[in-house]
Amino acid sequence: MSRVLVVWCPDWPVTAAGVDAVTPGAVVADGRVAACSAAARAEGVRRGQRVRDAQRRCPGLVVKERDADAEGRLFETVVNAVAELTPKVEVVRPGLCAVPARGPARFYGGEEALRLLLQDAVVEAGFDCGAGVADGLFAAELAARRGGGVIVEPGGAAAFLAPYPLEVLERPELADLLRRLGVRTLGDFAALPSGHVAGRFGADGALAHRLARGEEPRPVAPSAASADLSVRNEFDPPAARAEQVVFAAKRLAGELHEGLAAGGLTCVRLVVEVGFADGHVLRRLWRHDGRLSALAVAERVRWQLSAWRGGDEEAVWGGVTWLEFAPDQLVPDTGAQESLWGSSGVTERIARAADRIQALLGHRGVTRPVLTGGRGPGERVARVPVGDLPPGGAPDGPWPGRVPAPAPAVVPPESWPAEVMDAAGAPVTVSARCAVSAPPARLAVRGGPPAAVTAWTGPWPADERWWDPEHARRRARFQVVTDDGRAYLLAVEGGRWQVEAAYD
Repeated sequence: MSRVLVVWCPDWPVTAAGVDAVTPGAVVADGRVAACSAAARAEGVRRGQRVRDAQRRCPGLVVKERDADAEGRLFETVVNAVAELTPKVEVVRPGLCAVPARGPARFYGGEEALRLLLQDAVVEAGFDCGAGVADGLFAAELAARRGGGVIVEPGGAAAFLAPYPLEVLERPELADLLRRLGVRTLGDFAALPSGHVAGRFGADGALAHRLARGEEPRPVAPSAASADLSVRNEFDPPAARAEQVVFAAKRLAGELHEGLAAGGLTCVRLVVEVGFADGHVLRRLWRHDGRLSALAVAERVRWQLSAWRGGDEEAVWGGVTWLEFAPDQLVPDTGAQESLWGSSGVTERIARAADRIQALLGHRGVTRPVLTGGRGPGERVARVPVGDLPPGGAPDGPWPGRVPAPAPAVVPPESWPAEVMDAAGAPVTVSARCAVSAPPARLAVRGGPPAAVTAWTGPWPADERWWDPEHARRRARFQVVTDDGRAYLLAVEGGRWQVEAAYD
């Protein structure tokens, strides 16, 4: 098995957001903690927590939204520092990169000398890091995370991994099932017969079992030399804007995937090369355990260009004259389950069309609705850009003050202004104790003529983020029916009435 050296920068999303390790800070995505600083962990903040739970444990928590593009751009600084010492740097994800250890270790006088040299180079670049060496990428990453980094002796990966909990596999469902079966550690899991694991847990369980045993994620499957599968795009005249290159990258990635699919292959490691008009070539090696989508490839091209431009978001210095993708590591494509009602080819065509539109309109130009947690109907749907993962976690509750069923049929992007009056024509108010000044008698929506209220119910109070005065909200909701046959969901906040949704 190949020896791998991994450089790991702890809490990279937090670092990219500008929060240092001594400040209690967290990066959030879709209402949950995606990463947190060491100071925040000391206060009880953990990944996966809802933001309000994290703030309850750490009232002084600095919260910032996650920016994947910023993480990729900043990590180029680390990659450049490592590439100065050893050329073949493989970017696993922002915050984690790897290099083959055998050749550089001979050149620099051993694995420990190489490990310390790369670690010092990253620290001199301004970032904390750990560096570890082991057989295979998985064991090397855990070695880098242990006390600044250690070296696992050749052949010792299985023994090194044995005490680790199942959570390091990052497969929550599998870990939960194994715990219920009495399997607690990677060593316990590795001791199970491979055939039984594959039969009980499927392909993903078999892959996790290989990792637990200190083996490569996939069996070695050498094949005869094949035709050149690289794809290339020439720009004439040179592309002067990053968006031109990113758009071409998505199309080129689609061509690459089609060529690989024709041969029953998929690429887990990809070389991306960008040639500039001044003769400079920017080369990066990217890894992904699975198929890199066209959007994912384009994102990595954007990160490379952003780092080379020095933060300029638009111009590409000197212009880009060519772009090339070359698969560096190919594995057999195990296939994917087709959709129940038709061929997966239709879905792929839709995805490619969405990618092309997204390249023209920007990352958030094409979105899809995803159900999330919340109290109001507009808060229970998040618009996720195509290609992004859905929000983490289920729309759990109980969400006190949540609007009861049935769900409204129309939820406007922005609430409509409304006026609610009693029988005497005076505005209806709601006190801090949710006492209604008078029964609603008339309702005017968006400045239109008032309609008589024939039925109403409420209020349902919602006191949100009371611990955070800057973002605290107090609202009360009502359901009303008017004499013209319409039904509305109303909310009153700060003395102002609004229509949040309408019923059919």
